[in-house]
Amino acid sequence: MEQAFRTALHHSGAAGLSELLQFEAPDPQQRQLRCPCGQQAHYQALRSKQVLTMLGQARILRPYYLCSHCHQGQFPADVELDIENTELSPGVRRMLALVGQDAPFDHGRQQMELLAGLQVTAKAVERTAEAIGEDIAQIQKLQIQRAVQLDLPIMIGEPVPILYVEMDGTGVPVVKKETLGRKGKINDQPAHTREVKLGCIFTQSKWDDQGYAIRDADSTTYTGAIETAEEFGKRLYLEAWRPGTAVGAVRKRKSSSATGQNGSGIWPTNTSPARCRLLTNFTLANTCGTWCESYIRTIRHSNKLG
Repeated sequence: MEQAFRTALHHSGAAGLSELLQFEAPDPQQRQLRCPCGQQAHYQALRSKQVLTMLGQARILRPYYLCSHCHQGQFPADVELDIENTELSPGVRRMLALVGQDAPFDHGRQQMELLAGLQVTAKAVERTAEAIGEDIAQIQKLQIQRAVQLDLPIMIGEPVPILYVEMDGTGVPVVKKETLGRKGKINDQPAHTREVKLGCIFTQSKWDDQGYAIRDADSTTYTGAIETAEEFGKRLYLEAWRPGTAVGAVRKRKSSSATGQNGSGIWPTNTSPARCRLLTNFTLANTCGTWCESYIRTIRHSNKLG
C-alpha cells in the first residue's frame, strides 16, 4: 500500500511539474538571441524533451533557436533549468552522485529504485557521479590556485595554539589507462597502482592529567586526492584555510605539528615518521608553490635537533 501510494503521488507530481514546464513561444521582438559565434540565432519552434525528475518522468516544452551562420542550436530554458545536454534534473543528478560515491554503481541503481522509486541504469549512476566529481575537482583546482596566489579568506576568532597536519599515502589499483607512461615498482614493469594521499587537519589546545595532548572536538577535517606530493601539499594548505573548518586564525598559530609515513611518497624515506613539533612561524610567505618542500626541510631540521 505504501509503495502504491508513493507511486501515485509521484505520478501526480510529475504531471503537475510537466504543466509548469510548458513554455510559450517568445514574442516577436524576442525571437533573436546572441550566438556564441557572434551572429544572431533565430527562434524556430517549440520542442519537447523528457526529463527524469525526483517525481518521475516530466515533459518540458521550450523554444528552440538556431543560428543560420554556424548552424548551432540553443535552448535557453535548458540552461536556465540546468538540464542542458542531459535528461536528468539537477535533483536526480545529486541523488545519483550521492549513491554512486561509496558503493558499486549497480548497487546505487538499486538504491534509487528502492528509496526514490526511480528507475535508472548503473551506467547513468557511473556517468553522473564521475561528471559531478570532475566539476568538484575543477572547483578545487581553482580554489588551490587562488590559495597559492594568497587570495585567502580573512580569518576571525581566537588564534589556534597548535595545528596538526597529518598525511599518508598508499597504492590503490586503477584501470590501465590511469597508469600509462608510469613506471612500476619493479624495473621494466608497468605500474599497476596509483598512490592516493589522505590528509587530516585538526587543532589541539588542551592536555589531559597525564600530559597527553587532547584533540579539539569537531576540529578535524580530511582531504584526499591522487596527485603528486607538491600538488597535495597545496591542497592540505587550502584545507587549513578553508572557510567552515575549525582551524580559525591559522596564520596566527603558535606552533604546528606534522606526521608523515616513511615510503609514502609524501616525506623522503630518510625522514623519521615520528611526530615533529615545528616551533616555527609557518606563514603564507614561504608556502606559495613550495608548501610540501618547505615542510620537509623544516621536519628534517627538527629531526636533527631531536
